[in-house]
Amino acid sequence: MGQLRTSPPPPQATELEQWVLSTAEELRELRASLRDALTRHGLVQGEDLDEVPHLVVLVATELATNALRHGRPPTIVTLLATDDTFLLDVADHDLRTVPGLGDIHPLDSGGRGLMLAESVSLAVGWYATEGTKNIWASFPR
Repeated sequence: MGQLRTSPPPPQATELEQWVLSTAEELRELRASLRDALTRHGLVQGEDLDEVPHLVVLVATELATNALRHGRPPTIVTLLATDDTFLLDVADHDLRTVPGLGDIHPLDSGGRGLMLAESVSLAVGWYATEGTKNIWASFPR
């Protein structure tokens, strides 16, 4: 089983919006609201970046689902930005576990969220605060 690198997001990142989730039913609203937030906060549209909102929403859904399923509520999803990147930070309140890249078997129904995040984002990391375990992923703005 692999582990993610331990690293907070870049210190110059500023918070744009935040969502607090307690149930999986709230994921639909998160997806719609996050897509709108990316547009409102200056996602530059272009040939190479057209898929960025889709990828951010996909990773947010996967990481929030993991947090809701395996962490302690509430799950906190935060959209941050630097001059050239969007950062997605997903937190839960289970400090007893360390996020890892598990062995995935073809017939498993889950466990691919972190691997997906690593494959479609610029960078992925995790860190802990006094009360939360956070996983973040960055995307081109």
